[in-house]
Amino acid sequence: MKSAQQIYTDYKIMPTLQLHQLRVASVAKLICDNFDEKLDTESVVLACLFHDMANIIKSELERFPDFLQPAGLEYWKSVKADYLNKYGPDEHVATVVIARGISLPDSAVSLLKRIGFSNLDKTDTEGTFENKICSYADMRVGPYGVISIEERLSEGRKRYEGRKHFITSDTFEPLSAHLRNIEKDIFTKTSIKPEEIDDEKIKETPETLRGVKF
Repeated sequence: MKSAQQIYTDYKIMPTLQLHQLRVASVAKLICDNFDEKLDTESVVLACLFHDMANIIKSELERFPDFLQPAGLEYWKSVKADYLNKYGPDEHVATVVIARGISLPDSAVSLLKRIGFSNLDKTDTEGTFENKICSYADMRVGPYGVISIEERLSEGRKRYEGRKHFITSDTFEPLSAHLRNIEKDIFTKTSIKPEEIDDEKIKETPETLRGVKF
């Protein structure tokens, strides 16, 4: 068995990407812990801890220079090249390959595969609450911490507009509406409100989750 931190180290995950995954898992765990119905919390947390493992493949490394320290740009360029050489250009496919390579449970892999803005329509209309919580938690964490979904939508649109990964204007608003539906669905069954989820509320959880083993 290995801890989440050991896996991050083995796969040379950028510190900021580690923290993003830890924050998403922390938000998801907070929701699960305050949910009115029984959930597969372990699978939700594991899926969130490893949902962006291959994101360096799509990263424009120069865009956030402060995220590259202390190793520096050239180091992370070489890591990105290694990922592309080993896994190919699709970060989603690569993440699933990595998830299976670390023996993530099938239940967590299934959840992990559905996380993503482009999947929000299916998650809204067909997904389990575990699916919805994973996707929602991912949309509550921006580059620098926990934010509202409206802030995340605004930030994401500015960050990805004009890039090949950007969702077109024809699909952005419908998918945003699905995200709002997901938020409503989740918080009809919790003892907390969306605005209660912030950096302060989860501040101790990421470091605890680094030690999660499976």
